[in-house]
Amino acid sequence: MPPPNQSPSQQLPSRENGLFKKLVRFYEQKQYKKGLTAAREILKKFPNHGETLAMKGLILNSMGKKEEALESIRNGIKNNMSSHVVWHVYGLYQRSDRKYDEAIKAYKKALQCEKDSLTILRDLSLLQIQMRDLEGYKETRHQLFNLKPGQRQSWIGFAMSYHLLGDYDMAQSVLEEFRKTQQDRPAPSPDKPYDNEHSEFLLYQNLVLREGEQYEDALRHIQTHEKDIYNKLVLAEIKYDLYIRLSSLDRAETILRDLIERNPENKKYYFMLEKCLNLTNNDEKTNLYENLIEKYPKADAPKQICLQFLTGEPFSKSIGLYLQKGFQKGVPSLFQSVKYLYATPEKVQIIDSLLNNYHTNLTKYGTFEVSSDNEEIEPASTLLWLQYYLAQHYDYLGKIDKAFEFIDQAIRDTPTLVELYMFKAKLFKHAGDFQMAATWMDEAQSLDTADRFVNCKCTKYFLRANQINTALEIAGKFTRENSSPVDYLREMQ
Repeated sequence: MPPPNQSPSQQLPSRENGLFKKLVRFYEQKQYKKGLTAAREILKKFPNHGETLAMKGLILNSMGKKEEALESIRNGIKNNMSSHVVWHVYGLYQRSDRKYDEAIKAYKKALQCEKDSLTILRDLSLLQIQMRDLEGYKETRHQLFNLKPGQRQSWIGFAMSYHLLGDYDMAQSVLEEFRKTQQDRPAPSPDKPYDNEHSEFLLYQNLVLREGEQYEDALRHIQTHEKDIYNKLVLAEIKYDLYIRLSSLDRAETILRDLIERNPENKKYYFMLEKCLNLTNNDEKTNLYENLIEKYPKADAPKQICLQFLTGEPFSKSIGLYLQKGFQKGVPSLFQSVKYLYATPEKVQIIDSLLNNYHTNLTKYGTFEVSSDNEEIEPASTLLWLQYYLAQHYDYLGKIDKAFEFIDQAIRDTPTLVELYMFKAKLFKHAGDFQMAATWMDEAQSLDTADRFVNCKCTKYFLRANQINTALEIAGKFTRENSSPVDYLREMQ
């Protein structure tokens, strides 16, 4: 709606005013052609209507016609400098052009015309926080808070402005005042058994206490409101952190062991347990992880952590068992899970020796070790995954000829496995032959046309080979029907 202090020439009759509202709605719904049609219909009768010119420019900008858009927006400002709409639109244009300082100036100019516009204030606050104008952000959030004191986001945004400035006491004061207003909130019902918003609010309030180094207050807060916090995982991690900071190591250890029981694949918990137990040497760590591996035999995390500090014969035994299990299960990401070990030359030599022994024995006897009466013959897939690993192993060591030798053997034995073709394409890429790399990645894509990841990889390889049209054709298999792949991808971005 045009402001009441506008000149009569800038106020539209009821019919055109209704059409202008539709124009705004078309823009919000990304129906740009309909929006342009509505704008042109208004401008036929009112060619100097500033807000319509500005909205037309905004739509043109969204369609990629930047120069035409800027001209239309400037004409809109020229015809109606007292409208908050034209300045807001100009700010949106500058923001899309990444001229954030200019956008902020335009938003402030819009606020001079309409000081209580919630939409403009929110847009301004977002840009201020993006540009790290924290003082300005605080003032804007304070203004929003005064306009809408009954909304949760007004309180939290206001508190966050103090939080970002490092004024934890003031932030906590605002949050606590808001929490008191929530004591009469509706009880849980069958339709809404959990109040997740309140739960997240309590977690944020506790974060402010912890960042303000008020650890005892934070612990009391978390214990008092524990029943209202539904994210029990985060709750347990917060309690561990507070117990550690308050030197309650026994309680911290109890929580950590419960967390490991809940998710034995999270390496972070094992490192936290080491810190909690104050383990200082490898023997103590070895004893701890031996017990954990025995307790969680299916978990890979404690085994991988052991490989970091073990050396010599113990390392050889552990890495051997780990690799054998990976080959037997057929884990494509096995190399990625141990690649960090290749930073240590001694460990690389041990792994290389083991791999060659395994390859020789599996080829001759069908077992990892020299054949014996008690040992079962491994399935053919075990040798396949060993060959796949050996190709990655030698590629990483820069021995690309040997890598090709093993991947070619694996493809001859199993010509239907997508991962083999993808890795051969990667080898050609490392060798600098981008055309052959794209050809082999296309072969991989043809084996599984429903896999979006392989499709994206294939597109990337054709782009690297400078086959742009082929890349677009491949990308088009997963874009919206009846639309250009380029336009669709640009819109997705």
